[in-house]
Amino acid sequence: MTRTQRVKTASGSNRRSLRALAAGTAILLAALAPAPALAADQHTIASTNAATADTARTEHGRGALLSITPLGRQSRAEVIAQAKKTGLEADTARHGVAAYRLTYRTLTPDGHPTTASGLLALPMSKSHHLPPVVHTHGTLASRANAPSVAERLDRSVSTLYASAGRAAIAPDYLGLGTGPGHHPYMDARSEASASLDMLRAARSAAPKLGAALDRKVSVTGFSQGGHAAMALARELDRGADPRFRLGMLAPVAGPFDLDGSELSGMFDGRVDPQSAVFYLSYFLTAQNRLQLHPLYNHPSEVFRAPYSDRVEDLFDGTHSEDMVSKLPKRLEDLLTDAWYKKLQHPSGALLEALRVNDRTCDWTPRRGLPITLYTAAGDRDVPIANARSCARELADHGADPKIVDQGADADHHTSFLRSAPSIARTLPVAD
Repeated sequence: MTRTQRVKTASGSNRRSLRALAAGTAILLAALAPAPALAADQHTIASTNAATADTARTEHGRGALLSITPLGRQSRAEVIAQAKKTGLEADTARHGVAAYRLTYRTLTPDGHPTTASGLLALPMSKSHHLPPVVHTHGTLASRANAPSVAERLDRSVSTLYASAGRAAIAPDYLGLGTGPGHHPYMDARSEASASLDMLRAARSAAPKLGAALDRKVSVTGFSQGGHAAMALARELDRGADPRFRLGMLAPVAGPFDLDGSELSGMFDGRVDPQSAVFYLSYFLTAQNRLQLHPLYNHPSEVFRAPYSDRVEDLFDGTHSEDMVSKLPKRLEDLLTDAWYKKLQHPSGALLEALRVNDRTCDWTPRRGLPITLYTAAGDRDVPIANARSCARELADHGADPKIVDQGADADHHTSFLRSAPSIARTLPVAD
């Protein structure tokens, strides 16, 4: 189920990207008080209860801001130092940054009210009207590694985007960060809804922090986040919330073609075997546990012993991506004979799970919308065929997407490190 696995950990050489994404490097956030340039009352920031009139109008209060928790601030020099530690270029950094965790209302995949969390990073500048950029993160198995909780690569990227003069928004998704429940991995519907509601919450939080969000939203994301970015962009461009307008779309290494490119790549060698094990285990257990697409009654139907007794526990949100050491290195050793064959010729609920989450590129972008699909020929987590398939699908709807190939020498993680500087220079900034 590779496409859904594309979540973006890593394997082999890609295992290095998995560790990089999972471990990240700590961001040096200092004081927990908000920045002086973002004048706001400390008590108000620490606990904000009521839904605003804007968010109250949405279904089930979706996007209603529940709380703002200061995470600290960084000087420009600290932003640059942290970016360099994580392998990012930092020539766009201009300001110090204040970071906050937002908690907000949203929906579960089956439409019930729940809560989620996410990161809002704002520049410590004199500009009050800020262009928003949403960065959606890649595959994370542990809720503790989400952007609003861990000082890792995803927070580093958002901090760098904010330092240039933007409101950087990074949803944790459902079941990660401080939100309840399990994460519905590779579920396009909840990726889009949780991200849209985080954007709404950020719009409500900004005035309390001395800022305001412009209407035009830039959307980007890496790996699973590329998939989430495409799903969010589709909703924004369809007018899901008239207060926002999609300005540009730039996903990196998104698993857009689960059935045709990602899953097949797991069996023909294009996807690293251990990455395939990780992604597929995550996808199957998440889809089944949350009844998104019921696939089995007992893990032993799908997974061989001893993995059938441990695989669901490994993906309970408390284990980090390094739990790959507790899984086999090949799909042949993970799956029963029946499921090894089934995954090569999907049918029934499995095929439906793949196809439902394969439709993120099946929409008609408005005329002239800038769309750049970043990828790499050397990516063995999310093969370049995913981007090519997405580009064809968008072109069939009249769009003109651009594909940027970061090269045969770039693995999954490197594809993002090479793409981020271009994205950072393209995003609009405050005047």
